[in-house]
Amino acid sequence: MEVKEITNPPIGGKEIWEGFLAGCKEKSFLDSWNWGEFQIKMNNKIWRLGVFDGQNIKALALITKIKAKRGTFLLIQHGPIFQNFNEEIFSFLINELKNIARQEKADFLRIAPLLENNKENLSIFKKLGFRKSSMHANAYEATWMLDIMPQKEDLLKNMRKTTRYLINHTIKNPDIQIEKSDKQESIETYQKLNKEVALRQKFVPFSQEYIKNEFEVFSEDNNALWLFGKYKGEIVAGALVIFWSGIGFYHQAASLSKYAHLSIPYLLQWEAIKEAKNRGCTLYNFWGFTDPKKYSKHPWAGPTLFKMGFGGYSTEYIKTQDLPLSKKYWLTFIFETLRKIKRGL
Repeated sequence: MEVKEITNPPIGGKEIWEGFLAGCKEKSFLDSWNWGEFQIKMNNKIWRLGVFDGQNIKALALITKIKAKRGTFLLIQHGPIFQNFNEEIFSFLINELKNIARQEKADFLRIAPLLENNKENLSIFKKLGFRKSSMHANAYEATWMLDIMPQKEDLLKNMRKTTRYLINHTIKNPDIQIEKSDKQESIETYQKLNKEVALRQKFVPFSQEYIKNEFEVFSEDNNALWLFGKYKGEIVAGALVIFWSGIGFYHQAASLSKYAHLSIPYLLQWEAIKEAKNRGCTLYNFWGFTDPKKYSKHPWAGPTLFKMGFGGYSTEYIKTQDLPLSKKYWLTFIFETLRKIKRGL
C-alpha cells in the first residue's frame, strides 16, 4: 500500500476522485473535489490523498490545514471515505497524516468520520490515540435523510399530517411564491435574511466570503441552487441546496420570524425536495439532526422537528475525534469546551 496525492493535472484527477466517491454509500459534499476547491478559495492549504493498493484505490481523504488563534490542525470533514472500511488501511493513512502534521507544525488532527457510532468503530480510534473532540468539525455528526425514490404523491403521504397540511395550505395562498435562482446576485439577497436571523438568535453566521465561495464553486458544475420564499413580493425565506453524487443537501437556510405563521419554509423545503428528485437524486439530506426528545433544549431541537415532519430517518455517526500531537492541543480543548458551554451545545 502507498498514499499518493491526487492532483488535477494530471488529467483525470477530478474524475478519478469523483468516480471513487460515486461507489461509496456514506459520503457528503464535504468529500467532493469541489469542496477542496472551496477550501483553496478560502486560502486554506489542502491535500487530496488516496490510499492505493497497486492501481486500486482503497480510501480517499480531503485534508485541510486550519490555522486559528487557538491552534493549527489538520481537518478531515466527513472522512476518510472507504467503499469498505478497513482498520489496517485507516491506520496506514493516519501514520501518513502524522508525518504531514509534523511538517506543517500542526498541534492535532481532527476527523469527523462517517462511520456508525458503535463500540467497535470507537475502539479503533481509541487504539490509535484519538479522543472525543470538544467541538464538532463544522460538519454534522448525525443527520436526517429522506429516500426520494418514491413518487411525489407517496412522499407527501409519508409526511407528518401537519407538514402535509401546511404545504398544501401555502400552495393555495396566492400571495406566496417560491422562486429559484442560480444567479450570483442572490448571495446578497440571502445574506440579508441570514444576518437578521443571526442577530435574532445570537449566533455568528457564515461570512459573506464563505457563502459566496461555496455557491460559486458548486454552481460551476450546476450543482447549487437558491430557493426563495416570497410573500406579497417580499423575500421572507431562503435556502441554498447543493446537488452532488445523487444527493440533495439542504445546507444553508434562513427565514424571517414575523412571517412564521405563514409556514413558507414548509413549501420551500418541498420545492427543494422536488428539485432534487427532478435532477435524478435518490436521497435528500436535511443536514444536521439532534434527538428533540433527548435534547429538547438544544438549539437544533426545533429545526430537527421541522425536518422530521417530511418523513425519513436519522443516521448517527461517531462524534468528531481529535488526535493530540502537541501540548498546545490542550489550550484548544479548554477554549472550545468553554465556548461549547456558552452556546448551550
